[in-house]
Amino acid sequence: MSMLNITQLSKSFGTNKVIDGVEFSVPEGSIFGFIGPNGAGKTTTMKMALGLLEIDSGEIVICGEKAEFGKTAKEVGYLPDVPEFYNYMKPIEYLTLCGEISGMSKAEIKNRGGELLELVGLSKVNRKVGGFSRGMKQRLGMAQALLNKPKLLICDEPTSALDPVGRKEILDILGEIRGETTVVFSTHILSDVERICDRAVFLHGGKIVLDGEISELKRKHSESYSIEFAEPKSAERMGALFVDAIVEKNTVTIKNSSGEPIIKALNENNLIPIKFELLEYTLEDLYLEALSDEVLSQETSAAYTK
Repeated sequence: MSMLNITQLSKSFGTNKVIDGVEFSVPEGSIFGFIGPNGAGKTTTMKMALGLLEIDSGEIVICGEKAEFGKTAKEVGYLPDVPEFYNYMKPIEYLTLCGEISGMSKAEIKNRGGELLELVGLSKVNRKVGGFSRGMKQRLGMAQALLNKPKLLICDEPTSALDPVGRKEILDILGEIRGETTVVFSTHILSDVERICDRAVFLHGGKIVLDGEISELKRKHSESYSIEFAEPKSAERMGALFVDAIVEKNTVTIKNSSGEPIIKALNENNLIPIKFELLEYTLEDLYLEALSDEVLSQETSAAYTK
């Protein structure tokens, strides 16, 4: 079952098209990475999903309910990139206020509030929010977003301005709620996604350039090899034998191939490498490769339309 479905979503501000035909779904119980550089359209998409921005075209369905401007699905929690609080309140006071606004009983607020403050490591903190660090505010924001036990939690760049310790704390909390709540986690920090996400969408210029399960994306690119020769001529000969080969001076990079046909080609053509290395791709490698393919596609399309 999908907790979030986005179909052919588009959004423009004036003549600037920020989101262009974005389409993806988020499986229930998953931690889903929404990846892209600043300005890619991540926050705009999330605000449309939350009903804070009007959709130009397309559709967003959350927990089976169509998201509409001015309306937010009841089953959604939201952690903005910079959460705001009443600085004169203590953590439990702030959660009590939020619980009362959302119609929770006093008993529910007490039990759930204490449980969440324990989860985010603030149960023993009894001072005002105004004196909190950025990391502590993010953790309190996470507690507030989870207060009503949402089926879907949307986090907008929750680790972007945190130090390594703060980032680890937030990622650990997201890991703790895995399976209980479906999480959409936007970021431009790819190592964070690689650590905790099950699936991801890679966004660039308002369009999706890559998407799928993290393990599957990495598996498809796992068997790529770098082969170094003593001289460029040998590298050129080797590169001519494979479609997905890139030759740079005396080194050949062969993508999407197992080692067996490569070794066979070396033997049959009497080519002796001085270095043979299996490459391990990171999400950053995959994203940059996807961007290169997108740029090439755009250039080809532009050439045909001239």
